[in-house]
Amino acid sequence: MKVCLVTGASSGIGLATALELQRAGHIVYGAARRVERMDAIREAGGHALPTDVTKQEDLERAVRTVLDEQGRIDVLVNNAGTVLHGAVEDVPLGLAREEFEVNLFAPARLVQLVLPYLRAQRSGTIVNVSSIGGEIALPLGAWYYASKHALEAFSDTLRMEVEPFGVNVVVIQPGIIKTEFEDQTAAQLREFSGGGAYKNMAEAMARRGETGLSEGSDSGVVAAAIRQAIESDRPDTRYAVGWLADKLLQLNRDLPDREFDEIVTRSIK
Repeated sequence: MKVCLVTGASSGIGLATALELQRAGHIVYGAARRVERMDAIREAGGHALPTDVTKQEDLERAVRTVLDEQGRIDVLVNNAGTVLHGAVEDVPLGLAREEFEVNLFAPARLVQLVLPYLRAQRSGTIVNVSSIGGEIALPLGAWYYASKHALEAFSDTLRMEVEPFGVNVVVIQPGIIKTEFEDQTAAQLREFSGGGAYKNMAEAMARRGETGLSEGSDSGVVAAAIRQAIESDRPDTRYAVGWLADKLLQLNRDLPDREFDEIVTRSIK
């Protein structure tokens, strides 16, 4: 039985992960702004913490609550994230900074908060939920992909630093998953890039985004991979899971850059 803190637990991958870990017999604390949407976690015997990951005091309170109530913490699942779409030329840098605040700096701060306890225990697992976008990049999503690339580099360095203390660091790379995460993609594309030099590309991608998730995987496949990682004595460093994850990652690794560019942009030129 492990004591687990899961961020972004009000929907999608985070909620599925919290419930999966709860069913497996672990003690689970879900953290999210929309605490009213974590009733299923409470009903399953878990705990729900109102948490805005962009507020340091909320992060400190969440970790302190877990430690006060359980006396330890074994697993941190950094799942909370946000997405931002639009051409590099069009998206305000203030919004780009907010993207990094949620997708990189909030996970980093939580890592800083829990590591003293994991090191003292000489055990524990930190799971950072990235994306296949942590390795590849597609048009009109530079800030999201940049934040996930940064999270993966952060995770790689962290893994080497904490391995001597018995702490594992795992990156999860979901492919196309059917959640509400991308619900605002089409609106963002049209808002930021729908009327300028990139309007044709933005509209093509918006239309694809409105219809393209019908074949995505259920968030449960990601939750199962996270459970596998935290229950393993020596987990893999990366888990690519969900529809098209392995195929797109391998395609990106095998092809020269311009050939990959041509494939991914062919349908939106």
